[in-house]
Amino acid sequence: MSKNYYITTSIFYANSYSHIGNFYEAVLADAMARYKRLRGFDVRFMTGMDEHGQKIEQSAIALERTPQEHVDYIAQWTKDVMRNLSIDYDVFFRTTDKAHYAAVIKIFKKLYEQGDIYKGSYEGLYCTPCETFYTKSQLNEGKCGVCGKEVGFISEEAYFFKLSKYQDRIIDLIENTDFIAPKWRATEMLNSFLRAGLDDLCVSRTSFKWGIPVEFDPSHVVYVWVDALSNYITALGFMGDDDSLYKKYWPANVHIVGKDIMRFHTIIWPAILMALDEPMPQQVFGHGWLNFDGKKIGKSLGNSIDPNELVEAYGTDAIRYYLLREMPYGQDGNFTPENLIARINADLANDLGNLLSRTVGMIDKYFGGKLPAAQAATDFDNEIISQATKVAKKAESHFDNLEFDIGLAEIWMLISRANKYIDQVEPWKLFKEEEKQDVLAGSLYVLCEVLRVVAILIEPSMPSVPAKVYAQLNITNDGHKSWEASHKFGLTPKEIATTKGDAIFPRIDVKNSVKN
Repeated sequence: MSKNYYITTSIFYANSYSHIGNFYEAVLADAMARYKRLRGFDVRFMTGMDEHGQKIEQSAIALERTPQEHVDYIAQWTKDVMRNLSIDYDVFFRTTDKAHYAAVIKIFKKLYEQGDIYKGSYEGLYCTPCETFYTKSQLNEGKCGVCGKEVGFISEEAYFFKLSKYQDRIIDLIENTDFIAPKWRATEMLNSFLRAGLDDLCVSRTSFKWGIPVEFDPSHVVYVWVDALSNYITALGFMGDDDSLYKKYWPANVHIVGKDIMRFHTIIWPAILMALDEPMPQQVFGHGWLNFDGKKIGKSLGNSIDPNELVEAYGTDAIRYYLLREMPYGQDGNFTPENLIARINADLANDLGNLLSRTVGMIDKYFGGKLPAAQAATDFDNEIISQATKVAKKAESHFDNLEFDIGLAEIWMLISRANKYIDQVEPWKLFKEEEKQDVLAGSLYVLCEVLRVVAILIEPSMPSVPAKVYAQLNITNDGHKSWEASHKFGLTPKEIATTKGDAIFPRIDVKNSVKN
């Protein structure tokens, strides 16, 4: 029986279109889900939309739509982008779904009836774009420290969640487990928020109506913390008519979220789960921001990059590779059109694409497209074969920790070694020596096997590329394409017949640019 694996992104906020930095998170989660499926796990990959709140209500009014019309439109656009990026989720969950709506009402009522939610009033500074309350000390020159917008003073009746009640348990969770990754984000949560003391949390609003009403006090709507955060369990049927998926997949193996919402996912979310007496997710991974030319990309900052434009210009697999390779583990990455084109040309066109083209081209030129059975080793085989049989284990060690940038770098070291191997073996010289045709055939077989191993290992990151490699190498045996097969060398039949095809990654003219 396969082992279960539940992975989620944070849910996209439906006030407006998301940018490529938002979709990095979905690409990372998708790569991890694909990797785990290849390893034999029963994967549940969830993403979706956060569709309630004041910002959405305001956006809908500005566009002369109803809030529901607005979120339906944004949700469909988001699904279309995910399809363009080959994001293969199992469920796209929306907080306007009836099942979520009903479950949140039950969750809020349960917390109220057991004394974890109480009624009070709130006065304070509030950032509408970020839907967050702040103290003066948390502001940056009087403005929101996240989006830079002006904050406003509000005063209203509200229900509060006893967040402070769970402070010590949350500290223990963070200090004594691997709940937060990377580790330095755990230190940040402890020092910046928990050790200074937690205030109780406002969990209802009366100043807008677009939300889930509090059943026993309909003048209030359930605020984002109980509404949106609960999606991770309501998407599995928690407090619904059928909770079999919840029993099967919860607790989540990992929530992948941006660093700017780590506080909500590592303090508020575990506190809610503790109050519900439900298990904790195994880990919350906080990734960095994808910056544009050194500056944060953001809807509210007006420098968004349309992911559809990028895919149309450069292709799905190239964009996925760039995002995964360019974003350092847990840290910020920097996007520029020039860097994107340079990475595509160097890694994909020159290194991988050229290796495949040269290998298939030489088999076609020297042996009419089919290697002979008589093959002999070269003096350089042992080193490259050793590297090829070890690369899968190295990649696994990094992929398991969401270090796709490092795992891909390991794979590209093998690709670079294979290109160097061609220069060392010099097939064009071997071809001229009749007595060395078996050595020539053997060297080209080694290259075919390296390409087979590479194709398997890059599938989570670039899902449509392996099929193009297999087609040119005529690899049809599914057993030779499995993850287990990436650990083995020499599986392909010696008399491999190749089919010359188009370049899988044509070089891009550096004069091309992306509108931003």
